Amino acid sequence: MSQPAFVLVRPQMGENIGGAARAMWNFGLDRMRLVAPRDGWPNQKAVAMASGAGRLLDEAGLYETTAAALEDCHFVFATTARNRDLTKPVVSPERAMEMAREKIAAGEKVAVLFGPERAGLENDDIARANAIISVPVNPEFASLNLAQCVLLTAYEWRRQTGEIAAERVEMAGSEWASQIEVEKLAEHYDERLDQAGFFFPEIKADSMKLNLRNLWSRMPLTRSDVQTLHGVLRQMVRWKERGD
Repeated sequence: MSQPAFVLVRPQMGENIGGAARAMWNFGLDRMRLVAPRDGWPNQKAVAMASGAGRLLDEAGLYETTAAALEDCHFVFATTARNRDLTKPVVSPERAMEMAREKIAAGEKVAVLFGPERAGLENDDIARANAIISVPVNPEFASLNLAQCVLLTAYEWRRQTGEIAAERVEMAGSEWASQIEVEKLAEHYDERLDQAGFFFPEIKADSMKLNLRNLWSRMPLTRSDVQTLHGVLRQMVRWKERGD
């Protein structure tokens, strides 16, 4: 497997299975395993909720026990929000998916266990895991919906394996203005503001112009922005001349 298998242990509602499938496919995961779903399998409510991720349900492995679902896996994570009095390494979702990436790259098969909606995984399930994933939730309201927990873990997997930019700008068909274009814009405003008597008193004119130049260079202007600002100033001058 080039990705972890997400194992839903005794899921109770078809809608949550479908929601989990949808969450997985949102982040490029499609290896789902089901252990003894309460309402049987296949489940039409799961199909309806999965929307465009129905293929995951068609290809999902169906197992009678947790042990059977994990037979081919080398390392297993268990998601739980409660202290189970079992000695286990406890990691964040981010660290868990980092570990999963490393282990899969080394040729190992990794699985993540998700428990039933009402009470979560039982100790017998968790005892089969090598590590616990603990989500830093509000301790006064620690219960996560099954699909939510799947989505959160899948997102962390995507962060570990995808080229994700922390920040970008949507250019909307434009491109950044060059230095010469910004310089010409600054000169245009200097000239027109000077004619309008803006740089007063004269003793402060140089510092006022310097501040304006600094303002232009500080602004992340596109070519469209520069053209718009030129147009604004030209129209104001035309309006003033008509008024005179």
